[in-house]
Amino acid sequence: MSATFWIGLSLAAVVLLALVIWSIRRHRDPQLRVSSDAPIDELVPSLAGLALGTPVAGNRAEVIENGAFFDLLVERIAAARRSVHFETFLWEEGELERRVAGALIERARSGVKVRVLLDATGGSRAGKATVRQMREAGCRVAFFHKRSLRNLGVLNDRDHRKMVIIDGREAFVGGHCVKDEWAGNAEDGRHFADVSLHLHGPIVHTIQGAFSENWCGETGELFVGDAYFPALEPAGDVLMHAAYAKPENSAPAVKILHHTAICLARERIWIQNPYFIPEPDAIDAFGEAVKRGVDVRVLMPSTSGSDNPMVQHAGHRNFAKLLRCGVRLFEYPHTLLHQKIMTVDGTWSAVGSSNFDDRSFETNDEITLGILDRELAAQFDAIFEKYVARAEEIELQRWQQRGLWHKLKDHVFYLGNEFL
Repeated sequence: MSATFWIGLSLAAVVLLALVIWSIRRHRDPQLRVSSDAPIDELVPSLAGLALGTPVAGNRAEVIENGAFFDLLVERIAAARRSVHFETFLWEEGELERRVAGALIERARSGVKVRVLLDATGGSRAGKATVRQMREAGCRVAFFHKRSLRNLGVLNDRDHRKMVIIDGREAFVGGHCVKDEWAGNAEDGRHFADVSLHLHGPIVHTIQGAFSENWCGETGELFVGDAYFPALEPAGDVLMHAAYAKPENSAPAVKILHHTAICLARERIWIQNPYFIPEPDAIDAFGEAVKRGVDVRVLMPSTSGSDNPMVQHAGHRNFAKLLRCGVRLFEYPHTLLHQKIMTVDGTWSAVGSSNFDDRSFETNDEITLGILDRELAAQFDAIFEKYVARAEEIELQRWQQRGLWHKLKDHVFYLGNEFL
């Protein structure tokens, strides 16, 4: 047989393999047909249940912005007595790496059990010497979905979670990455903005369980006992629930959570997200919310403020439809706004690692906390207002007049939005 035949057969086999992998890994989308006459603050058990979680009462949460997060994080790691569990997506060689690794190394040398889980892609620029020093000090360091034949079907699945659990009694969850751009106070384009939460109370058990999921998957190790799951008394009056599960052949919990909350909003939806590429059904849900009288606003970085302008261009593709639906869009040009926050009706909030795009909702491993607390929602809305004051609102007529080259990039990059 000719070489052309064998080449064609090989290409057909590759296409078939790709289709098989896609079929195995795909998730069904929610249809966004949720309706209720009850306000969202009465529906937390439903939100939690649909997202495969349970409402947990008795928690306390402190909002930490920008580089101040690492000051507190290093301080709390230094206070650890039994265990530190650290999971993140982006970890790069630099000053922040040295600060965080130094704190972990010191604790490991003091006999604290330290486990560090880094995404193999996001952690590919970790300092090799630093990783070696952590391991030599007694830290267990693992990488999520390393490039290998056995991981062929999940190479596109990344661990995008950012969380730290200390002694099983306190936790950090949010968007901060270990990279020098996360130091400072978002004062210029070289210093990013971000938000994380410092948590106490029974919700810490849930977060520890989320860490265990991926740690066990990579290492086969389980951990039990008071060093990891101590009895936790109420530490405040905040009701929380966590979404992180990715059931086979169904929509991941973080997607269900965000999309259900959109459908339940009665007054306002304010979103802060660095990568905002909603699917058509989500755009329709935003439009229906506006028709109900909901004030829908989205704050995101512009292409000049983003660390990945291709993602912003992909998002631009649907701006006109969003604007025609009545959604107000704001772009911040000064630096990357990396916080992932959605507040609904000034009472319920979603905070965590999830971007508002297909990669986070369909592919990545993420964690988002649903929080019922007016004071915290007010703090998040105040952060929105602080940055939106220096942002540019997108107007439909002017947007439609943008150049052909801009429009071409928007459409081209949107074609690959699930991989950006």
